[in-house]
Amino acid sequence: MITTEQVKELRERTGISIMQCKKALEETEGDMEKAIIVLNKKSSAIAEKKSARTLGSGVVQSYIHAGGGAGSMLELLCETDFVAKNEDFKTLAYDIAMHITAVNPKFLKKEDITDEDKTKAKEVFQKEVEDKPEEMKEKILEGKLNAYFNEKVLLEQTFIKDSNQTINNLVESAIQKFGEKIEIGNFVRFSIN
Repeated sequence: MITTEQVKELRERTGISIMQCKKALEETEGDMEKAIIVLNKKSSAIAEKKSARTLGSGVVQSYIHAGGGAGSMLELLCETDFVAKNEDFKTLAYDIAMHITAVNPKFLKKEDITDEDKTKAKEVFQKEVEDKPEEMKEKILEGKLNAYFNEKVLLEQTFIKDSNQTINNLVESAIQKFGEKIEIGNFVRFSIN
């Protein structure tokens, strides 16, 4: 039997609707951690279904780090003003802007990586695999490039406030929570040093 306290705890941890939390807990027979995994999996499916929708609203959010030495601005887009004015949506935008300030991503998504960037990185990593067996060089090189660019791509980065989520997971969870298509439009980071 799923208790009200379990549903409440899952809702507080995920921000997802009570009914979806209850269903996830029922599906996992009350296992909180498995329920979170189920909700994350459903978030991806829901995000994909909503991907063709039009983004007509959103917020521009800034974050300035204490001392004023670094900061960022972020455009977080959604479908309606109703969601854009929601405090939880604004908090999401603020958290992502804070993450950008702290981690300094270079690209929004993998598709933004230019051929020139790939070539430069490949040249650096090829020197590191020179002494490896010939049949393993390509796989090792590919692994190094993927790891390097995952650190540079905002949507692939691990969220600084929750190491169990990437920024992409965070956005997909918000899509499930708000019931609208949400995506990061643009971002810019500034730094004095």
